[in-house]
Amino acid sequence: MRRTALGSLAVVLCLAGLCARVGATPSTTYWTPCTADIQAFGKFHVTYDNYFSAFDRPGHRGNFPADYGLTVGILPWEKLQAEIGFDVFKPGRSLYFFNAKLGTPEGALWDGSPALAFGIFNLGFKKRVTDQNVWHVDVTKTLPHDLGRLHLGAYIGNSRTLVSSGGHKENKGLMIGWDRWLVKDKVMLAADYATGKNALGGGGVGVYYFFTKDISVLVGPVWFNDRGLNGGPKLTIQWDINF
Repeated sequence: MRRTALGSLAVVLCLAGLCARVGATPSTTYWTPCTADIQAFGKFHVTYDNYFSAFDRPGHRGNFPADYGLTVGILPWEKLQAEIGFDVFKPGRSLYFFNAKLGTPEGALWDGSPALAFGIFNLGFKKRVTDQNVWHVDVTKTLPHDLGRLHLGAYIGNSRTLVSSGGHKENKGLMIGWDRWLVKDKVMLAADYATGKNALGGGGVGVYYFFTKDISVLVGPVWFNDRGLNGGPKLTIQWDINF
């Protein structure tokens, strides 16, 4: 449904000589892939995400490279869905990352069942650069009384690549997210967070504005658990188009 650049940004910063590490993004809530949302069969999702260092002090981490991403749904069934995708990060040295997710929507397993998903993101083939290879599981459930949706998840990745700024293994963690329509089909509030002192750890809260059901923009801040990797909070602007 929605996507963000996630911890893959830190890899590009690493190659630029700014820090030390990370990939590609499946459907996401805000900053993390903590959602069981999956692209519908045959529907392509294009994203263009920017992260600006609006809150960094001079001399600290700069802007993240832009994320150009594409995801598509590949299964024609109603109760079992899947998506695959890739991302390219520029400017600078182009880096490529891949993702895939398989899952079931809400109510598919039994009446009132949550949506479930299992997948991999930040999948790459450059040793200690793009091979974060993060497996994740996610559960999404619509809350009663128009309270939005709750997302819960967990992840584990390559312990040699997913590390802290001090070089310590930080390859697993938990995720939580939430979203709710403020104005039906027009304005959505979303927030999420991932544990771990690594390039994925952190979260954000922001507002989606939908020009149409297939074209939206997201604006809001993102903060990080390990400032040595990602620097201070960033301001993100994310454009998303389905076709």
